[in-house]
Amino acid sequence: MELRIPSPEQLRTVYDRDLKEAFPAAELKPLGNMERMWAEGWYRPWCLFDGDNIVGEAFLWLGHPGWALLDYLCVSAHSRNGGLGSVILQKLREREADTVIFGESEAPADAPDPEMAERRLGFYARNGLRMAGYDTEMFGVHYKTLYLAAGEVDEAELMRQHRFVYENTFAADKFHKYVRIPYDPDAAPGAKVPWQQ
Repeated sequence: MELRIPSPEQLRTVYDRDLKEAFPAAELKPLGNMERMWAEGWYRPWCLFDGDNIVGEAFLWLGHPGWALLDYLCVSAHSRNGGLGSVILQKLREREADTVIFGESEAPADAPDPEMAERRLGFYARNGLRMAGYDTEMFGVHYKTLYLAAGEVDEAELMRQHRFVYENTFAADKFHKYVRIPYDPDAAPGAKVPWQQ
């Protein structure tokens, strides 16, 4: 199996086949946004190929050089429960060895399915991701922050880079309204709205 960048046509196929099936519509970027960000150099859609077939994806939302947000991690429905999520993360670590990859996973305390949220965090921990010392809130959803790095990471810098990814993409009013890095547990929860709103 090989992790490589798909063709534009393959990206459209896995978006329709895998991402639409695996992620709620409110959490899924429109395909056009991904294609535009990819063309502008802010997005890297890695796909796991088994021969000619794509069996999973790990899409990176790029920030400053050496920093990237793991935007989506997905295994095709017909290939799940075979350890491919771990394979994708291992190969991603090899392909992006000089990059600190950070991500968000729903906080179990506020998740609609707390048990699934706990299992997801356990999966990331088993695959070498560490829990950051701050949470986030995106579009009204509370997330734990995780990161994958070869060495130690300064958490103040991690938070700064995390904020940059969103600040670099969203208009200032949208960023201030819908993105909270760090999450404030004492603040009233933000409105839950679709990503593309």
